[in-house]
Amino acid sequence: MRRLSRHIFAILFVTLIVAVVACDGVTRRRPRLEASRADSVLFDVGVAKDYDRMRVLADSFEAAGDISPLNANRWRGVSYYHQGHYRMSELYYRKAIDCKVQNDEDQLSYNKCARRLSELLLVKGDYEGSLIVAIPAVKKMEESGIGSDIDYAILLNNIGCCQLSLGQEKEANESFLKAREHYANRWQSDSTSRGFQEAVLGTVYTSLAYINTRRYAESIYWIDRTEMLLGKYRLRLDARVEYFDEYQGRIEIMRAVAMQGLNKTEEAAKAYQAFLKTDYSKTGAGHINANDYLVAAQRFAEAADNYCYLDETMAHWGMEPSIDNIQLYLLPKYRANAEAGRRDSARAMGERILSLLDGAITDQKNSATAELATIYDTQGKEAEISQQQAKLSRQRLLATGIALVLIIVFFIIYTLHRRSATQRLTAAHEKLQIAYDQLEEATAHKERIESELRIARDIQMSMVPNIFPDREGLDIYAIIEPAKEVGGDLYGYLLMGDELYFCLGDVSGKGVPASLFMAQATRLFRTLATQHMMPAEIATRLNSALSEDNEHGMFVTMFIGRIDLKSGSMDYCNAGHNPPFMGDASGGGFIDMLANAPIGLWPDLEFDGERMDDVRGRLIVIYTDGLNEAENQSQEQFGDDRLVELLQTMGDAKAQKVVETLRKAVEEHRQGAEPNDDMTILCLRVN
Repeated sequence: MRRLSRHIFAILFVTLIVAVVACDGVTRRRPRLEASRADSVLFDVGVAKDYDRMRVLADSFEAAGDISPLNANRWRGVSYYHQGHYRMSELYYRKAIDCKVQNDEDQLSYNKCARRLSELLLVKGDYEGSLIVAIPAVKKMEESGIGSDIDYAILLNNIGCCQLSLGQEKEANESFLKAREHYANRWQSDSTSRGFQEAVLGTVYTSLAYINTRRYAESIYWIDRTEMLLGKYRLRLDARVEYFDEYQGRIEIMRAVAMQGLNKTEEAAKAYQAFLKTDYSKTGAGHINANDYLVAAQRFAEAADNYCYLDETMAHWGMEPSIDNIQLYLLPKYRANAEAGRRDSARAMGERILSLLDGAITDQKNSATAELATIYDTQGKEAEISQQQAKLSRQRLLATGIALVLIIVFFIIYTLHRRSATQRLTAAHEKLQIAYDQLEEATAHKERIESELRIARDIQMSMVPNIFPDREGLDIYAIIEPAKEVGGDLYGYLLMGDELYFCLGDVSGKGVPASLFMAQATRLFRTLATQHMMPAEIATRLNSALSEDNEHGMFVTMFIGRIDLKSGSMDYCNAGHNPPFMGDASGGGFIDMLANAPIGLWPDLEFDGERMDDVRGRLIVIYTDGLNEAENQSQEQFGDDRLVELLQTMGDAKAQKVVETLRKAVEEHRQGAEPNDDMTILCLRVN
């Protein structure tokens, strides 16, 4: 049933978010504060949907000081969002909320950026990242006193959806109830129907969050509330009939899925029949959404019939055959035909998936590389703006200094030897000017590179989770410390019900090439883990994808694990990585494991996996060689013996305490020496 979340979010992504926060202010409604001249121009360009020009103007206005850096980055994020470049949009919204808030107008822009960014992260399943954005945003609004009810409502609703997906049910319920109060304030103070429309969208998200976490009984309350709000919306004179019909259809499908999950099959079938009475049920999107109920009810033949509309609908949505879309739509179509006994259709669909999969993996690798390259390139414009401003200031100061020097030199030359002194001074001045120009150019180039690498580091750090689940019986914590601005270490985890997937890896080399390889490995791990594969199969698939066209011979050593939190069993695969430490109250040591090759070197390898029946109560520490091979000023390594000795003293310490103790011990061992390699540590314990 977890497929329902990404399935419907993928369909609703544009319609839900755009309806709530249309154009981040690029709508027919003006913001409450009087906009500056520059904002007004950008606003009108947005209404005309000329988003390329919007970015050009944002660059120009920021350079001239007409808008703040925060507002300029907000407009850049808006432009990329409405062009469908969500990765670039996410980048600029992040840059915006990292800027200093200088006035009330900046605070309003910050609110919009934070709520849009948290929605982007929520929709793609990055619950931890969404919380990191949304929670501080709510706190800033409370401290500043600047924030509308819709700002509060959307952010609180996003927080609730993330908390629920991370198992924090009590906190999620509190967030949803607070959001409900702000939605109510919004529609009570709005003379139009927009407040009810926004509230409907919010409760749809809430209902889906409960359905996707299999809390079907709780979802019924929010589905009923969605229907109540939709009824109030319908009574408004400015309500749109087609909007009402579409969301009535979505409500009935959610109700059917929830009732089926509660084994109330008759009520589920009744809700589905109500769905079929809507005009929305006859659309391509309606047919695809209906399959969430039909598959849950094992009505596979009807689901297979509905999938006849898939190609047309995906073309209408502008979807390419990416890995995500193959997983979300083509695989379910194959399964529906297979379960319905339609062997020819299932075989044809299977052959199509196989033919598309190779190209989709290649496209995804190329896309990740191209996006990072584009990100680096876009920073050039921003660095150029800052460089121009700094250059103007330097030129004014230099002109003043040169004028004073020339006056003094003139009197010296006139007194001593006018002609010969003038010639010598001219030659010296020319040499000085050349040296100054060279120094200025080198300094600007160095600053630009450092700025780009700092941004690249921020992007890389956003790819690994830094908020860990608050679940009873599970204690997990990790850190990553690149030796350079960017590096090749990685870690990740994915908690799905009672399954915990986790990995830690070390890419060969350092710097930008290693970070690109790391980004691809991280993305593929999350994609394969969501398919509930065993660690050995994940390693095999990763190797097949990363070894293709690997002309530079890069590779990654990885430890991949899967723990059943109920039984305590652990399946794992070690691909050329350092053996993890496992210990308990009586001591511990390194795990003795099968030898597998690193990932990415040879395309046709089959990786071997292993299993432990019960790891409950035992401390598991996985790390990269930046820990045990850390060197001090005398090039003495930290060493395996020191690592084991230290871990054997940790006893029942919390995972975060273990990681912080190791980091402090390595720092003391270095005695001020620069790190010679990236260092990553992941610690976990299942009770």
